[in-house]
Amino acid sequence: MVSDLMDKLTHIFGQGLSDSFYPVPQEAIGVGSAFEGWSPRAEDTVYRVFVPLSPPPGHAFHLELDTAGMPQRNFRVRVELLCTCTREQLGQDMLCFLHHPEEELRRKQDASLLHTLCTGSYLDVEKTAHWFCRFVRVAWLLLPQSCHWRLMLQPSSRSCQFQLSKDRESFMVELIFGVRQGDSDIFVGSQPTQVGIPSTTWLENYAVAEAKFFRHVSRRAPQDSWHCKCLQLLTRILLGAGFSSYTLKTVVMHLLSTVPLTRWRRRDFWQWLLDVLKYLHCSLQRKRLNHFVIGNERFPLEISLPSDLWLAEPPNLFQHLASNRDSHVKAVQEYIHLLHQ
Repeated sequence: MVSDLMDKLTHIFGQGLSDSFYPVPQEAIGVGSAFEGWSPRAEDTVYRVFVPLSPPPGHAFHLELDTAGMPQRNFRVRVELLCTCTREQLGQDMLCFLHHPEEELRRKQDASLLHTLCTGSYLDVEKTAHWFCRFVRVAWLLLPQSCHWRLMLQPSSRSCQFQLSKDRESFMVELIFGVRQGDSDIFVGSQPTQVGIPSTTWLENYAVAEAKFFRHVSRRAPQDSWHCKCLQLLTRILLGAGFSSYTLKTVVMHLLSTVPLTRWRRRDFWQWLLDVLKYLHCSLQRKRLNHFVIGNERFPLEISLPSDLWLAEPPNLFQHLASNRDSHVKAVQEYIHLLHQ
């Protein structure tokens, strides 16, 4: 239902924005546990959908790396105006933002993206999210689902979150926006982050590449493979413990890429639970858990990564444990508690 809803919304966006200079939403991509097949609890599921944005006519996006004071790679999306005089000569109904007087542009044409969703020369995450939410509110009334379902937008400054409800049934959807890095499956995204980050900062996002990895595994795994069941059970146990679900997901992804998929059958289920816990224990002892996508030589070649990510040193997801003894002691205690459970 969520995928069908996003297809219809994207179609309405395409029609409604055809004569404007707002970002152009592309086909939405389901990401996260709900679409990868291992949601810990159905009642808490949030359907996260990644919406790639392309520049409108007469504009170009340029990604600029901005790592000042941040442990992960962050970017700014610089918006550049392009000459469209050739299009004008071909009879297309568009004035060139670079070579027409501002007064004529104001009279005859909608404002450029630089004057709507940008702060300075950079695409603003919060302005983009606010604009998208307003459009969703209007577009919803044109969808057949609006006759039976109620849409309620939720407060969020960097994404578009809404609840859909009908009778006693309800679920949450979160739309995250992003700009693709070249032709790869890596984006810079609008996902919520710590307080105080500038609204022109877009975080490097690996969700699409990870979702493609789970599809890659599912195509090759035996029909009775329980790799998702294993991850689902562990994350259910994990709720309330000190490890994030992303930590467990990273451990399972590393094991899926190093051990034959024929060994993830249902009959081996308990052995794999123990193997995941052993991997986690070794990582705690070493105070190191490598990021799965960045610098991973075993990452499937069919999933496209920028060349600098193939060659990069994998970030340590346990860096906070390596630099803080108290945090490490607490993590070991939480692991022992998890093992008993």
